[in-house]
Amino acid sequence: MKLFETQMFGRTPAGRTAARIQVMSEAAQAGEVKALRKQVTLAFGGPDGPTLHLLLYLPANAPGPAPVFLGLNFGGNHTVASDPGIALHDTWVHDANAGARLVRRMPVESSRGSNASAWQVPKLLARGYGLATIYYGDIEPDFDGGLPYGVRGLFLKPDQTRFDDDEWGALAAWGWGLSRAMDYLATDAAVDAHRVALIGHSRLGKAALWASALDPRFALVISNESGEGGAALSRRDYGETIEHLNVAFPHWYCRNYRQYTGHPERLPFDSHELLALTAPRPLYVASAEGDQGSDPKGEFLGALHAGPVYRLFGKQGLDAAEMPSLHQPIMHDIGYHIRAGKHDVTDYDWEQYLRFADLHLGEAQRKP
Repeated sequence: MKLFETQMFGRTPAGRTAARIQVMSEAAQAGEVKALRKQVTLAFGGPDGPTLHLLLYLPANAPGPAPVFLGLNFGGNHTVASDPGIALHDTWVHDANAGARLVRRMPVESSRGSNASAWQVPKLLARGYGLATIYYGDIEPDFDGGLPYGVRGLFLKPDQTRFDDDEWGALAAWGWGLSRAMDYLATDAAVDAHRVALIGHSRLGKAALWASALDPRFALVISNESGEGGAALSRRDYGETIEHLNVAFPHWYCRNYRQYTGHPERLPFDSHELLALTAPRPLYVASAEGDQGSDPKGEFLGALHAGPVYRLFGKQGLDAAEMPSLHQPIMHDIGYHIRAGKHDVTDYDWEQYLRFADLHLGEAQRKP
């Protein structure tokens, strides 16, 4: 854990986790599946400090507190469903006049539900699960130079303009935001806080894995095509590499990680050990055949070699002699699949995640 903290993600400062919480709206929904929709703000720092907007859907007819999938979204809460009741909030977007930085803009109505296929809200509700999500740009905007606009800026010392070489980058900040969302979910009587499943896609899969390593409250963790710096073995140096990450996204990791640019063989750890930090909790890793940048074989090998740590807890790893064929999921305490298609979260992916969650978080696992 210490090596990942000081050499990769960076140390997350303690304190300043208390949020000013306000339930902004609560409404029954009668769409494809009856649901309760809540919108909650988590405000940090002073009046102009960062505010996280949490969107929560819960099945309307749940027999008790509901299990919930929690994940960050890329485009704003309004993109995860076409629901006109989801509040619009500024998002960070590219502007040709702003160079490499992003600018805050109010989204247009036509963008509602633009990423609904990646979240499958009706499917989750029909299976008895809720969904909680926050726009990741609320936590910190995703560009080099975004630090003053996000939560990390709250932790700078008066004489600091940047963090020390072993202190947190944006990925750790996004993971911090997931834990703050969990703080709220643990207070909501309609949520079963013992059955919160963490999910992340791509860079947000990397953040989810680190959040899980630091916060044992997450009952189950899903990495969807998190690739290099996530589930894929870094020393394979295949697809997206450490060099690419540090050049294209220098704000993601701590500065110490830059010493491994072009030298993955010098790493004192690899992804299987990051994945093993979730043990003994259930872990699912997913790949896509058309997403070679995320290195499907490396993701499989990372999950496979996390197995010995799971076995120390009496749990079952992948225990596979070779990488499975397309659409042949493995579902033990570590799960894995590779599907046809590109870098995305699809209906097929969600079907496997729901099966895995049923296996590990279903009614039989509900605590009284």
